[in-house]
Amino acid sequence: MRARDLGLACGHLPTGAGNRITDVPGVTVGHCTIAEGDLRTGITAILPHPGNVFRDKPVAAADVLNGFGKSVGLMQVEELGQLETPILLTNTLSVGTCGTALIRRAIAANPDIGRATSTVNPVVGECNDGYLNDIQALAVTEAHAFAALDAASVDFASGAVGAGAGMSCFGFKGGIGTASRLVTLDGASHTVGVLLLANFGRAGDLRLPDGRRLGPTRAAAPPERGSVIVVIATDIPLDHRQLRRGIRRAGAGLAWAGSFWGHGSGDLAIGFTTANRIDHDAAEDIRNIRILNESRIDFVFEAVAEATQEAVMDALAASDTTRGRAGHRRLGLRHSLGSTA
Repeated sequence: MRARDLGLACGHLPTGAGNRITDVPGVTVGHCTIAEGDLRTGITAILPHPGNVFRDKPVAAADVLNGFGKSVGLMQVEELGQLETPILLTNTLSVGTCGTALIRRAIAANPDIGRATSTVNPVVGECNDGYLNDIQALAVTEAHAFAALDAASVDFASGAVGAGAGMSCFGFKGGIGTASRLVTLDGASHTVGVLLLANFGRAGDLRLPDGRRLGPTRAAAPPERGSVIVVIATDIPLDHRQLRRGIRRAGAGLAWAGSFWGHGSGDLAIGFTTANRIDHDAAEDIRNIRILNESRIDFVFEAVAEATQEAVMDALAASDTTRGRAGHRRLGLRHSLGSTA
């Protein structure tokens, strides 16, 4: 079940073939889901290209809307403007484990790391799935991380899978959502793809694309204490500054869905472009890169905002009603809308 199956299309720009982040050529996604007993958690891996990411680094950027979060690697991404590993998403208390797994995988492919060359910067995003998941069990292992990385493909599931297994969104069952948009530049088609981990939004604040609001009244709603990690990929040639400007517009998509980035919410965006890459072993002193004409950057802004909004709807549409730790329950949005699918 996808967002459009429930009539939850957003915006007017055309989508890629799969309406997924993997519509960006070379990008793949894998999940490892843990769902047994009181455990509802897992890992989602986003691979920017099929090669050695440490040696062939995509230009990247990060933007923090509200910094109540425990992600790792963002400081160096912002300082150097490049990505050195795949991106892993998981629960809050498993960030260290996932970071170690990324380091081990990078060292296995690049034995000179930390010896003859620099160390590696793993990038991990997190949300707190403790309402549905026994987060204190520390159930996520490095083996789960490797399984998610090894499962990466163009086709992947949305909803309560991987890192999204135990997440909540606007009082409903949240999880993994994705969408893409096509942009024409100089007569050629380019793709902006979004994948997000939806664990945010105050119950009662959800806005569907047609303006409907679902959930309890605002007076009965608890404070906003969730998080959302938005991963944006594109094949448009952007530099670090342009990319950061673009991914910041994920905030517009979250706002259209009903979020105001509350005090207790960790809301951030991580973006990369496959069109500009940095060779770790480059010998030249000065590099030539292609960048977007700044007067055309509104195309990127609109695509990011639309795809982010629809990715939120996708996470909600794809997630089944879930019962987890201590009998806690989150209703799937489609069940609330009366869908029998």
